[in-house]
Amino acid sequence: MSIIYVLIPIAIIIVALAVVIFFWAVKSNQFEDLDRQGYSILFDDDLSPEEKKLAEQRKRIQQENEKNGSD
Repeated sequence: MSIIYVLIPIAIIIVALAVVIFFWAVKSNQFEDLDRQGYSILFDDDLSPEEKKLAEQRKRIQQENEKNGSD
């Protein structure tokens, strides 16, 4: 029965620590970009310089079209 007097404070400390870590993660924007890691496996990192240049141009054009479409 005396072990319960040790386990309850330890459990409270662990829960309090988990809550503090969770709020730290939320405050430091750890949950802002949840999709990036999932999409990163879909794209090749070993593109040639010409392909990278074309991809950047397409991205820029797409962003401009989205800006112009929303206005």
